[in-house]
Amino acid sequence: MPGVEDIKRIAVVGAGTMGHGIAEVAAIAGFEVYLADISEEILRNALEKIRWSLSKLSEKGQLRESVDAIMARIKPVVNLRDGEYTEEFRRALSESDFMIEAIPERLDLKQKLFAFADEAMPEHAILATNTSSLPITEIAAATKRPEKVVGMHFFNPPPLMPLVEIIRGAKTSDETVRVTFELAKRFGKQPVVVKKDVPGFIVNRILARFLNEACWTVARGQASIVEVDSAVRYKLGFPMGAFELADYSGIDVFYYVFTAMLERGFKITPCPLFKEKFERKELGMKTGKGFYQYPAPGKYVRPSIPKEAGEKVDHVRLIAPAVNEAAWLLRNEVATLEDIDKAVMLGLGWPKGVSDFADEIGVDVIVETLRKLKEETGFEEYEPDPLLVKMVEEGRLGRKAGKGFKEYRPVEEIKKETILIRLEKPIAWIVLNRPNKLNALSPKLLRELGEALDELEERDDVRVVIITGSGRAFSAGADVTAFAGITPIQAAVFSRRFQELTLKIEYYTKPVIMALNGYTLGGGLELAMSGDIRIASETAMLGQPEINLGFIPGAGGTQRLPRIVGRSKAKELIFTGDMIPASEALKLGLVDKVVPPERLEQEARALALKLAEKPPLALMAAKYAVNYGMETNIWAGLALEAFEFGILFSTEDVAEGVTAFLTKRKPKFKGR
Repeated sequence: MPGVEDIKRIAVVGAGTMGHGIAEVAAIAGFEVYLADISEEILRNALEKIRWSLSKLSEKGQLRESVDAIMARIKPVVNLRDGEYTEEFRRALSESDFMIEAIPERLDLKQKLFAFADEAMPEHAILATNTSSLPITEIAAATKRPEKVVGMHFFNPPPLMPLVEIIRGAKTSDETVRVTFELAKRFGKQPVVVKKDVPGFIVNRILARFLNEACWTVARGQASIVEVDSAVRYKLGFPMGAFELADYSGIDVFYYVFTAMLERGFKITPCPLFKEKFERKELGMKTGKGFYQYPAPGKYVRPSIPKEAGEKVDHVRLIAPAVNEAAWLLRNEVATLEDIDKAVMLGLGWPKGVSDFADEIGVDVIVETLRKLKEETGFEEYEPDPLLVKMVEEGRLGRKAGKGFKEYRPVEEIKKETILIRLEKPIAWIVLNRPNKLNALSPKLLRELGEALDELEERDDVRVVIITGSGRAFSAGADVTAFAGITPIQAAVFSRRFQELTLKIEYYTKPVIMALNGYTLGGGLELAMSGDIRIASETAMLGQPEINLGFIPGAGGTQRLPRIVGRSKAKELIFTGDMIPASEALKLGLVDKVVPPERLEQEARALALKLAEKPPLALMAAKYAVNYGMETNIWAGLALEAFEFGILFSTEDVAEGVTAFLTKRKPKFKGR
């Protein structure tokens, strides 16, 4: 069988929503494309939509060629007249090396097409189907080349969605899977391999479990639609609520796909609400009404879903069936863990993989939740998968145990009197640990914090430091009780030493992330402002309230705050002593990101791990160039930048970075 480099022409059969999008993707990738459908009108509309889409991509600078050059590679073909395939279509197939079918989801239509294509196409050609619900094996049975028939499931809209599921039929060859996988990559997509022809493949199986549980939560009267969607959006961090997604994509789409999966043996107890909406023709945004109401058919306005509405909803119950399905896919060797996680992140927009949710929640908690659901409902599909049960028995409970679906770096904890150091190489956490005093800053805490920073700076195995607080606060400010009876001179000495600590952080040789988990006031805010990046919990409150006690910020607040938020706003905050919520701090640029409290640690860790992969010397140089440059004139700043730019070219890291780029591999920087 020829390799992907031998594929020159691709036949896309079906010019509807998916078909014309697939044709566009193939043409952008440089392939000659025959786009076939049953009428010239359908083809004309499809070409107009492709041109419109290409124009939008061109406006954004995302095309390497002109719109006309790409359009010239797409040739329309009428493939059916009077119920029979045309000679024009036969000729197009005979000149094609690869076919992607995207016609309606009817097995008889697909089998008829594949039988014709099998006869018309060259012996080396691969026949792919974009089906989302029908068995690849049964489609392949209509041909004499089942080893060259494969599933190639794109997601809507194909030009924008990065995921493609490559599905192996019962007789699909390894070579066919390999070539199709490589073709998807040529299209600029990120493919995953479904190794067995199971109903729903990866994404739709997991989505079905999640949507069905969300639906049953409402049908059982445990929560309202808005309450469930609020929990999905704000607790799980999904881009859309469950019912919001159903309305946006079309309730009929999900109804048809899930019904087809059920007919093929997918074991699930369907929630009745989807069927009720389908039968009433309340299909969502397209009809103007679904689970939510819209201004007019086809006019989308995002539903108002307050964050507080979902507070009482247990998000673990919503995600547990999806985790159970992922375990089934893994245990039955349908897909790898990596591909399962990639599929939900790229295909559904989930913020992390299914296994990440399980490991962070706790596999034992997932199993217990599933057992409770089964006990309450009697539904057999809630029975915990044997893989999950085995993981619990073996102590593979997730992140808290150091291993679950994934293994985690060993965590070493060093407890001081006022702080906790957690080594999670290549990152280190420093936790301000006086929760009963809202992590108030005492001379002892500042001293221990400075010593910890010195020790971590010497370690080659630590590349990024995260500073956060325990309990309800990052730090509510200086410990006023520790300063009772001190003289003005002693206060000035404390101020100077605190300033020295903030300068140490500001000019630290490694990135410092501040994870603001609650009250960040007074000296706590001054400490936070000395970091490189500030991520705040939605519950965080920030401010400089010193004026209310008769003094002013003494650890850089009067200097750093105006540099960050501007002179007038800084004066307002310092003069009034008012606290502001994290959301307002984000608008002012006082924090760089705001996340739900349960995601703060995850977001800080994710950013730290990303920075830890970068060249340490270049990070240090960039930090110094920005920070020193901000305190001098542009000429001195530019001179510093040029000097550091030149010096870096003598490092091993630059050689490694260039070599890795040329050989298309991930660089491994060593800080040398």
